[in-house]
Amino acid sequence: MEETSRALAGYHDSRLTHDPKRDIVWAALWRYYFRHHIGPRDTVLDLGCGHGEFINNVVAGRRIALDMWPDFPRNIARGVETIVAPVTGVSLLEDGAIDFAFASNLFEHVTQSDFAAVLATLRAKLSPRCSINLLQPNYRYCASEYFDDYTHVSIYTNRSLCDLLAANGFRIENCVPRFLPLTIKSRMPVQPWLIRLYLASPFKPLGKQMLITAIR
Repeated sequence: MEETSRALAGYHDSRLTHDPKRDIVWAALWRYYFRHHIGPRDTVLDLGCGHGEFINNVVAGRRIALDMWPDFPRNIARGVETIVAPVTGVSLLEDGAIDFAFASNLFEHVTQSDFAAVLATLRAKLSPRCSINLLQPNYRYCASEYFDDYTHVSIYTNRSLCDLLAANGFRIENCVPRFLPLTIKSRMPVQPWLIRLYLASPFKPLGKQMLITAIR
């Protein structure tokens, strides 16, 4: 366990350091996209929340953040419940509690069998109206950069991810193959108005991350 904690600390100190630009991105994504899909009384679960930029911006009746990085709770806003556990820790949640489940750049870091196990456990935790929303690198568009992150172990395209979800009992409600650029680590400016225009545009230059929404 101590070795895992050191490895996670090293990853968050090198590859996934805190970047103020990421806060700007997620505040804009909440304002221009996700708030239209989450109700004020919903219970929202952020799997593999990292520094917490998504869940910290969410306005909902109940917010839950889960990550196995021991230091993540210090980055989480007041009022957000925190669970320090691997992604399989969803088993700790109450059945039928979650109205909106979200994971950003998570399941490329786990094996396909672990992903399927999480989906099986998660199904019982979802309310009847819940959706699962996955933001992931789309290998179809970022193959040359995919393994720049040394912790990537699984490969998904928009088609393979949709097929995996369907094979595990979920129905695809929406699939956006090019939802966002792959990274904020570029010279491109990060401004809320630019993010708003990007989300609204039918053309997605540098769009290398997909967004998949599925329901039970």
